[in-house]
Amino acid sequence: MAAMANAPTVERLRVLIANERQDRLDAVSDIVARAGHEVIARLVSITRAAAATREVDPDVALVATGPNTDHALELVGEIVEEATCPVIVLLEESDPEFVADAARLGIFGHVTDADADELQSAIEIAFRRYEELRGIRGAFLRRALVERAKGVLMERHRIDEREAFELLRDEARSKRVQLAVVAKAVLAAHPEASNHPGAAASEVAQ
Repeated sequence: MAAMANAPTVERLRVLIANERQDRLDAVSDIVARAGHEVIARLVSITRAAAATREVDPDVALVATGPNTDHALELVGEIVEEATCPVIVLLEESDPEFVADAARLGIFGHVTDADADELQSAIEIAFRRYEELRGIRGAFLRRALVERAKGVLMERHRIDEREAFELLRDEARSKRVQLAVVAKAVLAAHPEASNHPGAAASEVAQ
């Protein structure tokens, strides 16, 4: 299967799995292996979930449900807080209420009674959603950079918003770089701009 654009290849992923029971973890590990992926961490403890997710930095995280759905939901919450990857829920049986609660916490997909093929499909869909969300966030951050840079130019050169934008655009065209790159350079040249609201956007967008 071909790799997806802007995402790790879905042919061989490093997978974190979590559940309250070892036998359920064994079953999920088997599904993950048959899908061609590698289990790099198996979590049971809620208190260790966040730290372990941060330490192993998986390509995808799978939280399997069991008898105690509250435990699974807490695992989801802890993992989502630290994960830099999509989180998927594996259900033993259909549970719309649990899925709704997990969705509010930030999961990117769910699959019921997964076999290897179904899991692979769920992972591919989750990666598409994850990359789309990253793209939207990146667009907002780039826009914030440009708006702040326009403000700096307007103040420094006593020009209006249209003229400030044209300065940024012309510089981007002459250097053949993205508008956000020029905006970052403007802000870097005027460190006082980092004290303005939204300064964190320039750091995240790097």
